[in-house]
Amino acid sequence: MAKKVLVVDDEKLIVKGIRFSLEQDGMEVDCAYDGEEALNMVKEKEYDIVLLDVMLPKLSGFEVCQSIREFSSVPVVMLTAKGDDMDKILGLEYGADDYITKPFNILEVKARLKAIMRRTARKTPEETRSKVVEAGDLRLDCEGRRVSIAGKEVNLTAKEFDVLELLVFNPNKVYSRENLLNIVWGYEYPGDVRTVDVHIRRLREKIEANPSEPRYVHTKWGVGYYFQQT
Repeated sequence: MAKKVLVVDDEKLIVKGIRFSLEQDGMEVDCAYDGEEALNMVKEKEYDIVLLDVMLPKLSGFEVCQSIREFSSVPVVMLTAKGDDMDKILGLEYGADDYITKPFNILEVKARLKAIMRRTARKTPEETRSKVVEAGDLRLDCEGRRVSIAGKEVNLTAKEFDVLELLVFNPNKVYSRENLLNIVWGYEYPGDVRTVDVHIRRLREKIEANPSEPRYVHTKWGVGYYFQQT
Protein backbone atom coordinates (compact mmCIF):
# COMPACT_ATOMS: atom_id res chain seq x y z
CA MET A 1 0.00 0.00 0.00
CA ALA A 2 1.36 3.41 -0.95
CA LYS A 3 2.53 5.63 1.88
CA LYS A 4 0.52 8.82 2.34
CA VAL A 5 2.53 12.00 2.89
CA LEU A 6 1.39 15.56 3.61
CA VAL A 7 3.86 18.25 2.50
CA VAL A 8 3.30 21.69 4.03
CA ASP A 9 5.19 24.77 2.84
CA ASP A 10 4.10 28.17 1.54
CA GLU A 11 6.81 28.12 -1.15
CA LYS A 12 4.97 26.39 -3.98
CA LEU A 13 8.10 25.57 -5.98
CA ILE A 14 9.56 23.70 -3.01
CA VAL A 15 6.29 21.79 -2.54
CA LYS A 16 6.15 20.96 -6.24
CA GLY A 17 9.70 19.58 -6.21
CA ILE A 18 9.18 17.46 -3.10
CA ARG A 19 5.85 16.16 -4.36
CA PHE A 20 7.29 15.14 -7.72
CA SER A 21 10.23 13.33 -6.10
CA LEU A 22 8.09 11.46 -3.56
CA GLU A 23 5.54 10.46 -6.18
CA GLN A 24 8.39 9.05 -8.27
CA ASP A 25 8.98 6.67 -5.35
CA GLY A 26 5.33 5.56 -5.36
CA MET A 27 4.06 7.68 -2.47
CA GLU A 28 0.71 9.47 -2.36
CA VAL A 29 1.33 13.15 -1.69
CA ASP A 30 -1.08 15.85 -0.54
CA CYS A 31 0.00 19.48 -0.28
CA ALA A 32 -0.93 22.39 1.95
CA TYR A 33 0.33 25.97 1.80
CA ASP A 34 -0.67 27.41 5.17
CA GLY A 35 -1.04 26.20 8.73
CA GLU A 36 -4.82 26.16 8.92
CA GLU A 37 -5.14 24.15 5.71
CA ALA A 38 -2.55 21.65 6.95
CA LEU A 39 -4.27 21.14 10.30
CA ASN A 40 -7.65 20.59 8.67
CA MET A 41 -6.18 18.02 6.28
CA VAL A 42 -4.58 16.03 9.11
CA LYS A 43 -7.94 16.02 10.91
CA GLU A 44 -9.78 14.79 7.84
CA LYS A 45 -7.35 12.21 6.49
CA GLU A 46 -4.86 9.67 7.83
CA TYR A 47 -1.24 10.18 6.81
CA ASP A 48 1.86 8.08 7.34
CA ILE A 49 4.02 11.18 7.83
CA VAL A 50 3.80 14.99 7.69
CA LEU A 51 6.62 17.19 6.36
CA LEU A 52 5.98 20.59 7.94
CA ASP A 53 7.72 23.93 7.39
CA VAL A 54 8.20 26.18 10.43
CA MET A 55 7.38 29.49 8.73
CA LEU A 56 3.78 29.34 7.50
CA PRO A 57 0.90 31.80 7.03
CA LYS A 58 -2.09 31.77 9.43
CA LEU A 59 -0.60 29.18 11.84
CA SER A 60 3.11 28.53 12.31
CA GLY A 61 4.53 25.05 11.92
CA PHE A 62 5.01 24.95 15.71
CA GLU A 63 1.34 25.72 16.30
CA VAL A 64 0.27 23.12 13.73
CA CYS A 65 2.51 20.47 15.27
CA GLN A 66 1.26 21.23 18.78
CA SER A 67 -2.36 21.02 17.63
CA ILE A 68 -1.73 17.74 15.78
CA ARG A 69 -0.32 16.24 18.97
CA GLU A 70 -3.64 16.82 20.71
CA PHE A 71 -5.29 14.15 18.57
CA SER A 72 -2.69 12.24 16.55
CA SER A 73 0.71 10.54 16.86
CA VAL A 74 1.46 10.75 13.13
CA PRO A 75 5.21 11.30 12.60
CA VAL A 76 5.99 14.98 11.97
CA VAL A 77 9.23 16.18 10.40
CA MET A 78 9.89 19.92 10.63
CA LEU A 79 11.68 21.95 7.96
CA THR A 80 13.82 24.58 9.70
CA ALA A 81 16.21 27.34 8.64
CA LYS A 82 19.78 26.11 8.34
CA GLY A 83 21.73 26.49 11.55
CA ASP A 84 18.77 27.72 13.60
CA ASP A 85 19.19 25.52 16.67
CA MET A 86 16.32 27.19 18.51
CA ASP A 87 13.86 26.18 15.77
CA LYS A 88 15.10 22.59 16.02
CA ILE A 89 14.70 22.44 19.80
CA LEU A 90 11.30 24.18 19.68
CA GLY A 91 10.13 21.74 17.02
CA LEU A 92 10.98 18.81 19.28
CA GLU A 93 9.37 20.56 22.25
CA TYR A 94 6.12 20.92 20.30
CA GLY A 95 6.10 17.22 19.43
CA ALA A 96 8.03 16.86 16.16
CA ASP A 97 9.82 13.57 15.60
CA ASP A 98 12.65 14.93 13.49
CA TYR A 99 13.82 17.99 11.62
CA ILE A 100 15.53 18.75 8.31
CA THR A 101 17.36 22.00 7.66
CA LYS A 102 16.93 24.19 4.58
CA PRO A 103 18.40 24.20 2.02
CA PHE A 104 18.14 20.43 1.80
CA ASN A 105 19.05 17.63 -0.56
CA ILE A 106 15.88 15.90 -1.77
CA LEU A 107 17.64 12.53 -1.54
CA GLU A 108 18.25 13.17 2.16
CA VAL A 109 14.60 14.17 2.64
CA LYS A 110 13.38 10.95 1.02
CA ALA A 111 15.85 8.81 3.00
CA ARG A 112 14.85 10.38 6.31
CA LEU A 113 11.11 10.11 5.63
CA LYS A 114 11.44 6.46 4.60
CA ALA A 115 13.55 5.63 7.65
CA ILE A 116 11.00 7.17 10.01
CA MET A 117 8.08 5.44 8.31
CA ARG A 118 9.88 2.09 8.49
CA ARG A 119 10.56 2.46 12.19
CA THR A 120 7.05 3.63 13.03
CA ALA A 121 5.15 1.15 10.88
CA ARG A 122 2.99 -1.21 12.89
CA LYS A 123 4.65 -4.55 13.43
CA THR A 124 2.97 -7.77 12.38
CA PRO A 125 2.07 -10.21 15.21
CA GLU A 126 4.96 -12.46 14.16
CA GLU A 127 7.42 -9.60 14.57
CA THR A 128 6.03 -8.42 17.88
CA ARG A 129 7.83 -9.99 20.83
CA SER A 130 4.90 -9.42 23.16
CA LYS A 131 1.73 -7.61 22.23
CA VAL A 132 1.22 -6.03 25.63
CA VAL A 133 3.71 -5.29 28.39
CA GLU A 134 2.57 -4.11 31.81
CA ALA A 135 4.68 -2.56 34.54
CA GLY A 136 2.80 -1.10 37.47
CA ASP A 137 0.22 1.34 36.09
CA LEU A 138 1.99 1.48 32.74
CA ARG A 139 0.60 -0.59 29.87
CA LEU A 140 2.49 -0.75 26.55
CA ASP A 141 0.63 -2.15 23.52
CA CYS A 142 3.43 -2.83 21.02
CA GLU A 143 1.28 -3.87 18.09
CA GLY A 144 -1.15 -0.98 18.40
CA ARG A 145 1.64 1.40 19.51
CA ARG A 146 -0.47 2.64 22.41
CA VAL A 147 0.50 3.52 25.96
CA SER A 148 -1.79 3.96 28.94
CA ILE A 149 -1.21 4.93 32.56
CA ALA A 150 -3.75 3.64 35.11
CA GLY A 151 -6.14 2.88 32.26
CA LYS A 152 -5.88 6.34 30.67
CA GLU A 153 -4.33 6.43 27.19
CA VAL A 154 -1.31 8.69 26.75
CA ASN A 155 -0.68 10.23 23.34
CA LEU A 156 3.02 9.73 22.55
CA THR A 157 4.83 10.82 19.42
CA ALA A 158 6.36 8.10 17.27
CA LYS A 159 9.85 8.74 18.63
CA GLU A 160 8.67 8.92 22.24
CA PHE A 161 7.04 5.52 21.79
CA ASP A 162 10.20 4.09 20.19
CA VAL A 163 12.34 5.29 23.10
CA LEU A 164 9.94 3.92 25.71
CA GLU A 165 9.57 0.58 23.91
CA LEU A 166 13.36 0.13 23.75
CA LEU A 167 13.78 0.93 27.44
CA VAL A 168 10.84 -1.24 28.57
CA PHE A 169 12.14 -4.29 26.71
CA ASN A 170 15.57 -3.82 28.27
CA PRO A 171 14.84 -3.03 31.94
CA ASN A 172 17.76 -1.81 34.07
CA LYS A 173 20.00 -1.50 31.00
CA VAL A 174 21.47 1.98 30.88
CA TYR A 175 21.56 3.60 27.45
CA SER A 176 23.76 6.60 26.84
CA ARG A 177 22.27 9.49 24.92
CA GLU A 178 24.54 8.59 21.99
CA ASN A 179 23.26 4.99 22.05
CA LEU A 180 19.63 6.11 22.05
CA LEU A 181 20.32 8.55 19.21
CA ASN A 182 21.91 5.80 17.12
CA ILE A 183 19.31 3.11 17.85
CA VAL A 184 16.10 5.14 17.72
CA TRP A 185 17.01 7.84 15.22
CA GLY A 186 19.57 5.85 13.24
CA TYR A 187 23.30 6.13 12.63
CA GLU A 188 22.72 8.44 9.68
CA TYR A 189 20.88 10.97 11.86
CA PRO A 190 22.77 14.30 11.89
CA GLY A 191 21.19 15.63 15.10
CA ASP A 192 22.80 15.91 18.52
CA VAL A 193 22.17 14.43 21.96
CA ARG A 194 19.91 17.31 23.00
CA THR A 195 17.30 15.64 20.82
CA VAL A 196 17.32 12.67 23.23
CA ASP A 197 17.09 14.88 26.31
CA VAL A 198 14.06 16.72 24.93
CA HIS A 199 12.26 13.47 24.13
CA ILE A 200 13.04 11.93 27.53
CA ARG A 201 11.73 15.03 29.29
CA ARG A 202 8.54 15.09 27.21
CA LEU A 203 8.08 11.34 27.76
CA ARG A 204 8.37 11.78 31.53
CA GLU A 205 5.88 14.65 31.47
CA LYS A 206 3.36 12.30 29.87
CA ILE A 207 3.87 9.04 31.79
CA GLU A 208 5.18 10.11 35.20
CA ALA A 209 2.98 11.47 37.97
CA ASN A 210 5.97 13.51 39.13
CA PRO A 211 8.54 13.90 36.32
CA SER A 212 11.21 15.10 38.77
CA GLU A 213 10.85 11.83 40.72
CA PRO A 214 10.20 9.27 37.96
CA ARG A 215 8.79 5.81 38.60
CA TYR A 216 9.67 4.39 35.19
CA VAL A 217 12.30 6.25 33.15
CA HIS A 218 15.33 6.97 35.32
CA THR A 219 18.62 8.79 34.88
CA LYS A 220 21.99 7.27 35.66
CA TRP A 221 23.88 10.49 36.18
CA GLY A 222 26.83 10.88 33.85
CA VAL A 223 25.87 7.70 31.95
CA GLY A 224 22.36 7.77 30.46
CA TYR A 225 18.78 6.58 30.88
CA TYR A 226 17.14 3.29 31.89
CA PHE A 227 13.72 1.77 32.65
CA GLN A 228 12.84 0.43 36.07
CA GLN A 229 9.51 0.27 37.84
CA THR A 230 9.80 1.73 41.35
